[in-house]
Formats: sequence, structure tokens, C-alpha cells
Amino acid sequence: MYSVSTQEDIVRIPPTLFGTSIKKAAINILKSKYESMVSPTLGYIIIILDATVNPMGKIIAGNGGTFHRVTFDALTFFPQLQEVVHGEIVDITDFGAFVRIGPADALLHLSQVMDDYLKSDVASGVILANQSGRTLKVSSTIRARITAVSLGKAATMGKIGITCRQPFLGADEWIKEELEKIDAPDKKEEKIAAKGK
Repeated sequence: MYSVSTQEDIVRIPPTLFGTSIKKAAINILKSKYESMVSPTLGYIIIILDATVNPMGKIIAGNGGTFHRVTFDALTFFPQLQEVVHGEIVDITDFGAFVRIGPADALLHLSQVMDDYLKSDVASGVILANQSGRTLKVSSTIRARITAVSLGKAATMGKIGITCRQPFLGADEWIKEELEKIDAPDKKEEKIAAKGK
């Protein structure tokens, strides 16, 4: 789930940036510190949107920079358990596929694709279902549910697990087929009703 998070920090503005706007200098420092970071409490920090800098800084003896309290807004992505996400397959492996959901890649294990015997062809970049003949390939877009999230301190990039083994999840074309099957009886009834008039 995407959200805008307001945070506070203290930034050190080095003497080399004294000629620039204090706000611009602080935002650049915050960007280099936070953007592309994974936090266990905030999730994936995508971009620093804005900052309010206290113009009254502190000077510490022996340090040429000034220290300023900053309140800033950051766009974050924190994957939630059971959240339904839309993504694109970016890699096929022997054990499943990696799906790009927002700023992160989630693992779709072979056992979580569907109720069918699956074969993964890494060289061709395809996962093939034995009975249904359905396929997933690199660049396929899918809808999935998040089943596991690990954004701890040890996980530098974080780990996300997803599943497609529920109704109306999977490749976009599979979902479209399921919806057409549901609509088919309604359309037959409409035709019968129209003939009866």
C-alpha cells in the first residue's frame, strides 16, 4: 500500500552547500539518505516529496556544518498481508517467478500459481500448466494476494511472497476468462427473455 509518511530528522548541512537554499540542501541530503531504503516500520521509501527546515541550526565545535531539525514527507510502499496487488512478471526461475509490484519484486512460488502440475522452462522464460495449458511468461501481468512480508533489519531489500491460488487471481487473461464464464448464463437468460417478448 502506498502512503505519504511524515518524519522528522536532523540534517547536517556541510559548508559546501552554504550558498544554496537551506530547503534545497536539506532535501538533497534527505534524498541521498532515505530514497531506495527499506525500513521495517515504513517499508520501501520511494521519494522525498517535501521538507520543512528549521532555519535556526546548531553549530558543534570542530564541525564546519550546521545541524537543522527537518520535518519531511516521503512517499512509501508498505506491502500488507492479504493485500491484492497487480504486477508484471520480470523473471522466471526453476522454483517460480519474480513479479514486480511497485518498487519491489515479490516471489510467486510454483506451488502458489494454480492447482495444476506446472513446469518451469527457464530458458524460454515460461511457466506451463500441464492440464489447462495456461502459461505465464516474462512480461505477463498478474493479480495476486500478498501472503508473506519480511522487512526486517537483516533483509536489505525485503522479501515478499504472493499467491494466485484463489478465485479471480492470476494472469489478467485468466481472470477475464473466469468473468466471461460467470456472465455467460446471464446473457443466455437475457436472450431467452428477449425471445419471449
